[in-house]
Amino acid sequence: MFRNQYDTDVTTWSPAGRLFQVEYAMEAVKQGSAAIGLRSKTHVVLGCVNKANSELSSHQKKIFKVDDHIGVAIAGLTADGRVLSRYMRNECINYSFTYESPLPVGRLVVQLADKAQVCTQRSWKRPYGVGLLVAGLDESGAHLYYNCPSGNYFEYQAFAIGSRSQAAKTYLERRFENFMDSTRDDLVKDALMAIRETLQGETLKSSICTVAVIGVGEPFHILDHGTVQQMIDAFEIAGEQEGPAAEPDAAARQEAAAEQGGSTDEGVAPMDI
Repeated sequence: MFRNQYDTDVTTWSPAGRLFQVEYAMEAVKQGSAAIGLRSKTHVVLGCVNKANSELSSHQKKIFKVDDHIGVAIAGLTADGRVLSRYMRNECINYSFTYESPLPVGRLVVQLADKAQVCTQRSWKRPYGVGLLVAGLDESGAHLYYNCPSGNYFEYQAFAIGSRSQAAKTYLERRFENFMDSTRDDLVKDALMAIRETLQGETLKSSICTVAVIGVGEPFHILDHGTVQQMIDAFEIAGEQEGPAAEPDAAARQEAAAEQGGSTDEGVAPMDI
């Protein structure tokens, strides 16, 4: 993307009917670390890649607990994601205090989308440069939503956002028909497999990924590194163990890299995304 005379203000339309600053915010999501979500009838699993910028530093947190029945995974500007997760947390607390019942997931997602949309209509504001995968469980079942910086929101069976997410989407599209009847452990396995697809050949370890689970009778919580590593070892997905079967996956990763130009990590702003 290049600067032009129509991107100096978020409220300025281009002749083609585009809002460039909103598109730039959506590009920030594509530049962020990959985040993945998938759901069954009873559980939702979130996963993300959380590499540190330096060997001397810790990684930025990418998955946040909102309430016992809601959690989010983010891709994009971490600071924006932290602000929005705090807003969601406050909304859940206020609703619970007023009505003495948990806030429905769909209602919270709409409120979040409305908050993001306001930033596309005010010249003194900027769009939030973060995409959120919202996992939740309420009376109507398990839900997985994606909230876009433009103010749009979508419900998914499985989805991936962030850098090199196309490879993960390709894997999820091949497997999503089985997700509704999957067990908790099968969902976690598929989440880890999808995360591995975004690493482009790098070995999957618990130190570079985070996995969170929510389900019936299981409040939202982040799995500890030991548990995740045990699952990686048990599912035998830490290396090139699939042999010939791994070749289509490699081709899919190369195709995804070609689609994204192979340079998603270049030219990134000096803000942690």
